[in-house]
Amino acid sequence: MAKKHKLTGRQKAAILLISMGPDVSAQIYKHLTEEEIEKLTLEISSVQKVDSRQKEAILEQFHQIALAQDYITQGGIGYAKTVLEKALGENEAAHIINRLTNSLQVRPFDFARKADPGQILNFIQNEHPQTIALVLTYLDSAQSAQILSELPQEMQADIAKRIAVMDSTSPEIINQVEQILERQLSATVTQDYTQTGGIPAVVEVLNGVDRSTERTILDALEIQDPDLAEEIKKRMFVFEDIVTLDNRAIQRVIREVENDDLRLALKVASEEVKDIVFNNMSQRMADTFKEEMEFMGPVRLKDVEEAQTRIVSVIRRLEDVGEIVIARGGGDDIIV
Repeated sequence: MAKKHKLTGRQKAAILLISMGPDVSAQIYKHLTEEEIEKLTLEISSVQKVDSRQKEAILEQFHQIALAQDYITQGGIGYAKTVLEKALGENEAAHIINRLTNSLQVRPFDFARKADPGQILNFIQNEHPQTIALVLTYLDSAQSAQILSELPQEMQADIAKRIAVMDSTSPEIINQVEQILERQLSATVTQDYTQTGGIPAVVEVLNGVDRSTERTILDALEIQDPDLAEEIKKRMFVFEDIVTLDNRAIQRVIREVENDDLRLALKVASEEVKDIVFNNMSQRMADTFKEEMEFMGPVRLKDVEEAQTRIVSVIRRLEDVGEIVIARGGGDDIIV
């Protein structure tokens, strides 16, 4: 009996998947990383027999955590705790909340993600740029984009750079900033120990700001850190984003790029991308492209990625000179 209470999280996950059956487990696998799948599969293969009482206990624990997560989504940690205490008692509720926050890593600043960006801006605009960067990494990208756009221009590039180079932040600092913002916004707060920032975070933010703000930030970053600015620009618009362009812009891109690059780029593109590109060609050109792509045979992924990068560079150049418009979160994309 003692062993039943000493199962690791991975062992419990393996038993849970076994209990759910292969069809449900296969769907869950789609949301896991290769490393997680490998470790779980190894764990499942080592399970010889599952005790019925043990299985029921794990299923019940999973059910309780799932309910608690749903309660958190509805009204935050405080709401979840109140509901669980009424249903299960204070001690059991505390255990579930602790397991949930430890295993699912409930992100900090949950209260702020439900707040108005303008309200948050009022509280953080006079803080140190590093504090502002920290808060923005935890907000939804749309919120962060709006806040960054409304900050003074002389601060924007500095904060964007701080987000991009941010690695991990000490839990104590996160907690201090949370508590201050919590008191100011009078909301429920949760704490966790997660990695923050990085280039993907600043790209998400910049993809939501208006073109003028983006250009101001990137121009400043090119002076401060050219390599960082180039890496950010590479990730801001990828080839598959061509579906967000209007027909006129796509036709302009088709005329501008090399046909060889376009054939390579389309070789492994999604059907949606292929359809929108072919629909903006003449029927004769589209038929020729399709025929030539069929006879290309296998291509190296490296060659495809390089071709897509060259096309993206053309798209960004056309935008810079005002010949096409890339949709963004700001108001300067309105054509009059």
